[in-house]
Amino acid sequence: MKTTVISVLGTQKDAHGGRSQSRWNTWRPNIGLVQQESLPIDELHIIVQREFTDLANRIKEDISLVSPETSVFFDFIELNGPWDFEEVYEKFYTYSKLPCFHEEKTNYYIHISTGSHVEQICLFLLAESHHIQAKLIQTSPKEGHVRHSTDPKGTYNIIDLDLSRYDKLAARFEIERKNDLEFLKQGIETKSHTFNQLIETIERVAIRSSDPILLTGPTGAGKSQLAKQIYLLKKQIGKINGAFVAVNCATLDGELAKSALFGHKKGSFSGAGTDHIGFLKEADGGIIFLDEIGELPMDTQAMLLKAIEEKTYRPLGAAQDERSDFQIICGTNRNLDDPKKFRSDLLARINLWQFRLPGLAERREDIEPNLNYELENYAKRTGKHITLNSEARKRFLAFALDKSNVWAGNFRDLNAMVIRMATLADGGRITIELVEEEIARYKAANNVNTSSLSEDTIDISELISNDIYNSLDEFELVQLSHVVKVCKESSSAAAAAKRLFANSIKEKSSTNNSDRLVKYLAKFGLKFKQIGNNS
Repeated sequence: MKTTVISVLGTQKDAHGGRSQSRWNTWRPNIGLVQQESLPIDELHIIVQREFTDLANRIKEDISLVSPETSVFFDFIELNGPWDFEEVYEKFYTYSKLPCFHEEKTNYYIHISTGSHVEQICLFLLAESHHIQAKLIQTSPKEGHVRHSTDPKGTYNIIDLDLSRYDKLAARFEIERKNDLEFLKQGIETKSHTFNQLIETIERVAIRSSDPILLTGPTGAGKSQLAKQIYLLKKQIGKINGAFVAVNCATLDGELAKSALFGHKKGSFSGAGTDHIGFLKEADGGIIFLDEIGELPMDTQAMLLKAIEEKTYRPLGAAQDERSDFQIICGTNRNLDDPKKFRSDLLARINLWQFRLPGLAERREDIEPNLNYELENYAKRTGKHITLNSEARKRFLAFALDKSNVWAGNFRDLNAMVIRMATLADGGRITIELVEEEIARYKAANNVNTSSLSEDTIDISELISNDIYNSLDEFELVQLSHVVKVCKESSSAAAAAKRLFANSIKEKSSTNNSDRLVKYLAKFGLKFKQIGNNS
């Protein structure tokens, strides 16, 4: 492997000692660099301004004496101001594209001990952004001060910018990332593996991208809340500084839609008594969330497309365009593929990042943590701490986990049920009687027939050890209770498995469902013959 180093001519540090013999008793960055026995350098590229050519030639001659195997190249970059960041970065960026810095079988290093601070920063940024695949080298005199150094070689340190190599930093970043994930989930300890993976992807996109995001999924799945959490996360880490503007497009129609989004000038239409800046301008520097975007009129969609692509638009009645640098998040619960109702070019623009939020029925394992979250929210809003006794909780979860309950309103339904029960709870405690009343109310309103799972659950506390029982979540207890109930009603493990895994059998996704049941029971120290119907 060849070793190539990029450096800047040190017009002061490299010049120490001039041409006198005493220069060999003084540390000079580029001379000391090539004298490191543990780091033989094949090519040294020195960035030079032509006015310092004499000094550069003198350094090259000295390098040939102490490291004749090192080939020295002068890369002339003329800078009007080595402290002008824009100029330095632009010229160094162009310089980084040279083919000699992108060869195979070459180790690249960037020497950051010479040049102005701006030059050093620009070289660091080119390495950090991988425009040059290089590690950083920092050299210094052994005593830490040039004038008092008696060793002309000095020392060097290599800085690898691959942060994954630094355990403490990696651990800290992982903690921050977990905090970000919890933030997006509003602190809810969700158990759905699919949903957690979805949130992890959204977190990475939210932090790294300002492109449009399309959130799909059924009504009440949490699109509005997630959009707000994305905004708060981006603002928290300094990615945006503007406002969050949420718009329900289903409430906009005709000229009202254009006026609401893009604003209008006084007198632009009947009823326009004053100027109105519009939602897009309100979201300048922030995020606009367009919920139910599929309800926007087609002509408004065309104006929105231009605003997204160019960040400019013309308010109604205005003589010139307005500018707004916003990020857009869209939400919809319906298919946008019909070009007669939704422009295909707009769909292509907002569909760069599409995430479908599953409904509550698809995340039944998350019902219990969301139940706890709703109770906590109620306490924050009202100042009243409400709990469910164990019997009431068990009954509610049995109802909530029943597959025949499709949760049509999703989290809105769960929220409404909790609010009603908490409001009627005496002494801060939701009883089983209140739960039964609420279930009856919900069934009547939603035409729910929960017949697949008996409303009576089996007491399994005597079947399994106390340690196992106390370690299980309510969700697991209700699930195990149902499995035990089915086993009690079945004449064999095969019969119980046939009932429990009916869909798997239908889809032929598992060939030995009896074995699945036996292994499931074994996790809790149970055997079918202990609980099955052997009559």
